[in-house]
Amino acid sequence: MSALESWAYLSRVIEGPSPHLQALLTAGRDADEIARGIRTRASWLGGLAGQTERRCSSARPEEDLAKAAELGYTLLTPESPQWPRDILTTAFMLGDAAEKEGGCPPHALWVAGETNLPSLLEQSVAFVGTRAATAYGHLATANLVNGLAAHRYTIVSGGALGIDTVAHDTALAANAPTVMVTACGPGITYPSPNARLYQEIPARGGAVVSEYPPMVTPDRHRFLTRNRLIAALAQGTVVVEAGFRSGALSTARWTTAFNKPTLAVPGSILEQSSVGTNMAIYEHRAQIVLNANQIHELLSPVGTVDAEAAMEALFPKSPLQSLSQKELRVYDALPRVGDGAVDADTVANTAGMQIGLAVHLLLDLEKRQLVAREGRFWRRVVFDDDGSAVW
Repeated sequence: MSALESWAYLSRVIEGPSPHLQALLTAGRDADEIARGIRTRASWLGGLAGQTERRCSSARPEEDLAKAAELGYTLLTPESPQWPRDILTTAFMLGDAAEKEGGCPPHALWVAGETNLPSLLEQSVAFVGTRAATAYGHLATANLVNGLAAHRYTIVSGGALGIDTVAHDTALAANAPTVMVTACGPGITYPSPNARLYQEIPARGGAVVSEYPPMVTPDRHRFLTRNRLIAALAQGTVVVEAGFRSGALSTARWTTAFNKPTLAVPGSILEQSSVGTNMAIYEHRAQIVLNANQIHELLSPVGTVDAEAAMEALFPKSPLQSLSQKELRVYDALPRVGDGAVDADTVANTAGMQIGLAVHLLLDLEKRQLVAREGRFWRRVVFDDDGSAVW
C-alpha cells in the first residue's frame, strides 16, 4: 500500500475529477510513484504535468493530515477498506458517466463521522432541490424523508440551504443516518447557517464527505463536482423543487448518466421553483414520485415492494366504490335521502332487470349494510366521507 501522505499529496495537488490520474492508477502506477513523479516532473506524467505544475511544490501532506485529524476527518483512499469501491464502480464504470466531462471517480475522500461508507450507503437515496424552497417543498421533503427513514434509508444531500437542509434535518430528527457531501474542504463550513450540521451529522452516525483537502473554499465549479459525487454515492436521486436552471438538475443529469433512478416530485405550475422539476417529468428525464413507498419500490429489487398495495391500504375504497355495475344500478334505483322508500318491483323497473335478480341484489346489499328494509320497502343507507352510515 502507498503511504497515506502520498494520497494526501495527490488530493492537494490534483483537483479531481482527474482522468489523467485515473489512467495512471489503472496502468499500475501507485500513489507513491505518482507523487514522486509529480515532485520530480517525470516525463511520463502526461496530462498531469500541466495540471500539477503550480501546486507540486507547495503541498504539505503531513500538515493536511494533521489538520484533518484535528478537525475529526479521516482520509479514505482506494486502498482503504472503507472505500466505497462497489458503489463507485457501479456508477462510473457501468454507467454512461465516462462520456461526460468529469465522469471519473474521486481519488480520495476526506470523511468526518462514520467512515464505513459501503455500509452507510448500501441503502441510500439523495435529495436535492432549490435553495429558495417554498413551504410545499419543505413539507414534501420532510414527508418523503420521514417515510424513507422508516425503511432505514441513508439520506444523502449537499448541505445547501433549502431542500438539502430540510432533508438532513428531517433525517436527524427521525434518527436516520445522513451524509452531507460538501463543495469545500475540512475546516470550512458553508453555508455558515448550516455550521451545526458539520457537527451534528458526524455525531449522529452520519458522515460529512469531501473530495477536497483542508481549508479548500467552496468555489462555483466545486459545486458541480460535488453534484456528481452526490449522484454517484446514492442509489437514486429525488429532485424536490428545482427552477428552470437549478443546479439540482445537474445532479439529476449525473444520476441518469450513472444509470440510476432519477425521480422528481411534481410541483405547482404557478411556482418558478417547480419549473425545472415539472419539465424533467414532462420530458421523461425523471420519473414522478408521490410518496416514500414509491421511492422505496423503485430503488428495491423488482417484485420485492408493492407501493400500489400500500396506497390501497392508505386510501381504502368506500363501500360504494366496491360495488359492481349491477349492484350500483340497484342502489341508484332507490330513492335519495328524504324521498322515502320503494318496493322491489319499483327497484327492478328502475334498474331495468328481472325482479328475482333485483331482490337477490337487495338482500345482498342489506347484508353489507348498504341498503335498509322497512317491511316491503327499501331505502338507501347514506355514508359520510369517513365511510360511516348516516341515514
